[in-house]
Amino acid sequence: MADNKLKETPSQTVGPYFAYGLTPRQYGYPLPPITSGKLASDKTQGDYIEIVGQVYDGAGNTVDDAMIEIWQANSSGRFAHPADQREERALDPEFKGFGRMGTGTLPGNHFQFETIKPGSIEEGHAPFINVIVFMRGLLIHSYTRLYFEDEAAANAQDPILNQVPEGRRHTLVAKRVDSPYGVRYRFDIRMQGDNATVFFDY
Repeated sequence: MADNKLKETPSQTVGPYFAYGLTPRQYGYPLPPITSGKLASDKTQGDYIEIVGQVYDGAGNTVDDAMIEIWQANSSGRFAHPADQREERALDPEFKGFGRMGTGTLPGNHFQFETIKPGSIEEGHAPFINVIVFMRGLLIHSYTRLYFEDEAAANAQDPILNQVPEGRRHTLVAKRVDSPYGVRYRFDIRMQGDNATVFFDY
C-alpha cells in the first residue's frame, strides 16, 4: 500500500523577507503595498503624532532588516475591523489603523509611523498601539504593545499593563518628545538582554 503521507514542511525564520516583500515601495520595488508607515492624513480625526524607534538585537546592535507592523484604534477607540461592531463609537473613513515599516531605509535603521493618538477602547483601559515584530532569527513574529508616557493615570489602571511586573512596564511605554514638527513618541524595541521589551502570547 502506498504511503500517502506528506513530508513536514521545513521550518524557516520569519525574516528578513517580510520587510522587502510587504513594504516593497519603501525598498524601491515597483509594487503597490497595501499599507505604509503613514496611517494619518490631514483629514483624519484626532491628534496627529509620530512614532519613531529602533530595533536592537541581543548584542545591542540595531537591526536593519526587521519589519514593524502596528494596529490601533481610531481617536474614538474603535478598530477599523469587522469584528468591532460598536456603533456607539464612530468609525473614521480616513483612518484604517494599520501600518507597516521596515527598518532598513532610514538613517540609523529607524522605523517611523505617522498616525493619530488612539482613544481608549473601553473604560479603564489606557490608549495603546499593538506592535508586531518580524525579523531574522524569530521562528514566529513577536507581539507587544506601545503605551504613552503622558497617559500615566490611565496606564496605572490598565488591566493588561498591570499584569506586567512593575520593573518591566517601562519597556512598553513610549517617551514623549515635543519637536517643532509636532508630538513625537520614541519607542525602542529590545529583543534580548536585561532591558528586553516585554512580549505577549496571543
